[in-house]
Amino acid sequence: MFKPSDSPIPTVRLAVRSLPPGSATMDPMAVRVLIVDDHENFRSSARLLLEAEGYDVVGEAESGMAALRAVDELAPDVILLDVHLPDIDGFDVASRVATGPAAPRVVITSSRDASDFGPAIARSGALGFVPKNELSGEALAALLD
Repeated sequence: MFKPSDSPIPTVRLAVRSLPPGSATMDPMAVRVLIVDDHENFRSSARLLLEAEGYDVVGEAESGMAALRAVDELAPDVILLDVHLPDIDGFDVASRVATGPAAPRVVITSSRDASDFGPAIARSGALGFVPKNELSGEALAALLD
């Protein structure tokens, strides 16, 4: 049986809160983020949250195919990628974009727990996992550092 502690991919579990200016070890202003989720409300909330914490949200996509096009057009540093998309599974999207030296870093997100996905997160090439209800600039920074 797979347990979250068995996963080679880090899962971040943090309370949602803002970081005081200058407290993160990375500069979120330099991080260009693409948000991929089929729910407009989540994309909008995630954008507001990340921009308020200093990230540069360069775009949004509502499907896997739109995400692949946006990666080519926008060249994000990070993709916040939902697992469940209407056309292409988020793990498939991650595996397509997470290769090569200039590939964006992929962070998988879902309303489900990371343990529900077993080793699929690691196999996809994603950097890690952040539950949707625990998304914050701090959670993203913890994976990116």
